[in-house]
Amino acid sequence: MNGNDRSVLLKLDEVSLSYRSKRTSFEHGQHRVLNRVSLELYQGETLGIIGRNGVGKTTMLQLMAGILAPTEGRVWQMPGKSSSLLTLGLGFKPDISGRDNALLAAMLQGSTQQQAKSYLEDIKAFADLGDSFEEPVKTYSAGMRARLGFSSALRTHVDSLLVDEVLSVGDAQFRAKAESAMKERIGGEQTVVFVSHMESQVKQLCSRVIWINEGRIAAEGEPSVVLQDYKQNIHSKK
Repeated sequence: MNGNDRSVLLKLDEVSLSYRSKRTSFEHGQHRVLNRVSLELYQGETLGIIGRNGVGKTTMLQLMAGILAPTEGRVWQMPGKSSSLLTLGLGFKPDISGRDNALLAAMLQGSTQQQAKSYLEDIKAFADLGDSFEEPVKTYSAGMRARLGFSSALRTHVDSLLVDEVLSVGDAQFRAKAESAMKERIGGEQTVVFVSHMESQVKQLCSRVIWINEGRIAAEGEPSVVLQDYKQNIHSKK
């Protein structure tokens, strides 16, 4: 089934986003992060977004989630549908426990307090934090924070799940576990937008890929083709 046979859940229509900057290299003091970007997200697909650091990938996810508003253009979402940005450490407070942070994170991702409480034991088990789950997050290593962040964020239940680099952290064992959990989630009817620098993950998880370069869509299509174009572009600039 191709994208045209499915419902469009979310659409960016000629979307641009700029902000004021004191850097003289930017025209009229404006830094344009995205420049007239248009795309459609289809129900049930996993759309990958690739590109160098700073080209606007995370900004696109924030626009899709409604966290940012475009300077120009329009972001449309099918009425009655929801989107949520899955990012590590959302709302984490260093002085409270992993349990309390997991509760807050789940609620920030759209769960009710009752739903969030029902997730806590699953989050503890998946994150493999043991007794540390009851300790303040400021005592955690970076890897422990990553495990808690992913485990909390994975509990989100929305129509469009927007995933920002969450599978590229933690040790190899946890990354494999996280990839497996994400594959299971994608294997259902979940619609996903997935930002990652890891080529293997993009190939395994995504059905379509968009390459963002200098605020525009440079290429779009089958993952292996777009990834090859992207790699050739990087090598040509070295």
